[in-house]
Amino acid sequence: MKDITLHTNSKTASTCVSNAFIDHFMANANGEFVKIYLYLLRCMSYGDDFSISGIADKFEHTEKDILRALKYWEKMHVLQLEYKEGDLCGICILDAAPTEKAPEKKEPADAGRLTHEALSGETGDKPRPEYTKDQISTFQQKEDVQDLIFIAEKYLGHTLNSTDVNAILYWYDTLHFSVDLIEYLIEYCVDKGHRSTRYMDKVALGWAELGIRTVEQAKRTAGLHSKAYYAVMKAFGISGRNLVEFEQNFISKWTNEYGFSLDIIGEACKRTIQAIHQPSFEYADTILNSWKKNNVHRLKDISALDTAYQKSKVLVPKNISTARPNAKSAASKNRFTNYPQRSYDYTELEKQLLNRSMQ
Repeated sequence: MKDITLHTNSKTASTCVSNAFIDHFMANANGEFVKIYLYLLRCMSYGDDFSISGIADKFEHTEKDILRALKYWEKMHVLQLEYKEGDLCGICILDAAPTEKAPEKKEPADAGRLTHEALSGETGDKPRPEYTKDQISTFQQKEDVQDLIFIAEKYLGHTLNSTDVNAILYWYDTLHFSVDLIEYLIEYCVDKGHRSTRYMDKVALGWAELGIRTVEQAKRTAGLHSKAYYAVMKAFGISGRNLVEFEQNFISKWTNEYGFSLDIIGEACKRTIQAIHQPSFEYADTILNSWKKNNVHRLKDISALDTAYQKSKVLVPKNISTARPNAKSAASKNRFTNYPQRSYDYTELEKQLLNRSMQ
């Protein structure tokens, strides 16, 4: 794509973001769109060369992502796109001022992430959008939306119904997923045996919550989750069935929230089997939660904790019992107890080690 002339009708000679933009536009915009607008200001102020391909490379987006951001800001009357013979040839950055079409101010969301309300299907007091026939028809006039519908029908093997179309438009229009990312989302879910857009919608919301914006990011996340999925099944000796949703949620927690590697997760599963002789995601979670609190990052960190724990036993007077109740007997005392507590009493361990160091 050819270079584009970038100019402004403002007399400001430095890179400056107006208060009007911050007050009336920034809070309600997608974080990536804000980055692109700020970069435009920088390029304009210092006369840097600018092209759609150049800015796409800089932010690791597709050219369609950049164009989508520019069209959004044009709709907000923050800039004006100029065309020559159908090709984009210029961008005029306007003085940002609130108009009737400007979005209302609301609490800002983290860049690259969505608010809890948006992820649950609502934004503030606004329900999740249900697109009308006229709106769908308008969207379908766009070439990229046409591509999405064609791709979806190809993967799903049937003509899309209104629920399917609404889901795809939600990913495209509200979550601001690129066409490439939506295509990979559909492909990923179909490969896992899920052809329902309701299932795909849950995956899309999960990716949005993690701030996934590119296919590469989605592949890394999906690859790690897939490897962890089979590693846990192997460690627990689970076969002949798939993991149910709450079990998969534990795996997502261990890989995404805790940030543990597969070898550490596998070690927790191994110790679970050794302790209670059956697979238990809850029990493994207590182990991993303890390791997280004790800043475990590698297997040797676990070995250090084990060594410290064994040494602590020597420090405790013989008349004080440190024996941990048997898991089965502890559970039998309370029929509502589903799993035993963590294998280490780290609070007591830390007290003992601290007393020793002060002697």
